[in-house]
Amino acid sequence: MSNTPFSEGIAAGRLKPEALAENFGDLHPRLDDHEALVAADRCYFCHDAPCMTACPTDIDIPLFIRQIATGTPEAAARTIFSQNILGGMCARVCPTETLCEEVCVRETAEGKPVEIGRLQRFATDTLVDTGVHPFERDAATGKKIAVVGAGPAGLSAAHRLAGYGHDVTVFDARAKAGGLNEFGIAAYKSVDSFAEREVDWLLKIGGITVETGKSLGDGITLDGLKAEFDAVFLGIGLGGVNALGLEGEDKAGIEAATDFIADLRQADDLAKLPIGRDVVVIGGGMTAVDAAVQAKLLGALNVSLVYRRGKDRMNASVFEQDLATSKGVHIITNASPKAVIGNGAVREIEFEYTDDDLNPTGQTVRLAADQVFKAIGQTLQGSDLPELEWGKIKVDDTGRSSVDGVWAGGDCATGGDDLTVTAVAEGRDAAEDIHATLMA
Repeated sequence: MSNTPFSEGIAAGRLKPEALAENFGDLHPRLDDHEALVAADRCYFCHDAPCMTACPTDIDIPLFIRQIATGTPEAAARTIFSQNILGGMCARVCPTETLCEEVCVRETAEGKPVEIGRLQRFATDTLVDTGVHPFERDAATGKKIAVVGAGPAGLSAAHRLAGYGHDVTVFDARAKAGGLNEFGIAAYKSVDSFAEREVDWLLKIGGITVETGKSLGDGITLDGLKAEFDAVFLGIGLGGVNALGLEGEDKAGIEAATDFIADLRQADDLAKLPIGRDVVVIGGGMTAVDAAVQAKLLGALNVSLVYRRGKDRMNASVFEQDLATSKGVHIITNASPKAVIGNGAVREIEFEYTDDDLNPTGQTVRLAADQVFKAIGQTLQGSDLPELEWGKIKVDDTGRSSVDGVWAGGDCATGGDDLTVTAVAEGRDAAEDIHATLMA
């Protein structure tokens, strides 16, 4: 065994550049014009479309698909963006198989839904590629609003508020805007710097200033923002990572899956990104799957995703689970981490099998591991925050927090599911309430 604190199994350049380029190609390539027309032709254009009800942002799906079918994708894009200004990214990362497409009448009748997600991408990409922004600002109101967090919720709120004529300043802790879309999504879901390009396009509405490297408690305070601005929206996400709670968790080779994904997304050369030979990902959500799949695509020999409950309890959709197994990821369920084995660096992780109620069975298994990614949930970070509930900022249906003049939305708030599309909806709806309040 090596005396170095770092495992010899972690190395860069496991695959040749050509293989990496193929592995990290677009998961769902954009439809061409003919494919889009064929896909749109399958829509029944339902009057009471169940797909609209299933969409957290209430996009008029039958309308935008009809607009594609009639050869006006730019109009379709405007229909989408009027409800979801980040419709391009949502078309790439939304679990459409459990939202709009799951309830599609074609899915119910034939087991094959209309490809709503890919059609949405076709329309939004068509317009974004022109460089034209489809919305103009209203007359200036003289109101100033602070948005803390440049992720999906914050950007959605900022765009809607800027559109109403307010001046918006967006603060973000990182050096680049985008939040989850820029730092937390698998690279094969968002290729060609799309997240960055989408932010640049969104800002073309005007009236939005972005200040990076600032967060609550580091450069700005909530009291200071309240004194300077007419309203504050918090879309700070969940920056902390839950711990395994095991002795030896600080050994080399164990890190947060979110950090691994962020490093990969920002890497200029994937061939220089180190990856283990035996990788274990602990968790059962989208982040766990993204980390596991990308570890395999980088050239890890063995990748295991281990979840403490059954497959039916995994937050990752069936599609995501199937994607992982198709890439060679071994999914192990009903197993809870019990011990970290290694001298300085992790060498093995011991798990104990459990039943569906998490009761231990007494049976254990050890998995070889030179690299371990934790993906067992994230926590809210920050001080001087409004009242919390269940570890998140407590908000009402309009996004109002316990502090007068402060709204919140996205993963940091008690709104809904931790999905990009839900965050966009919450940012948009909070912006509507902020506008109504300021103009009353």
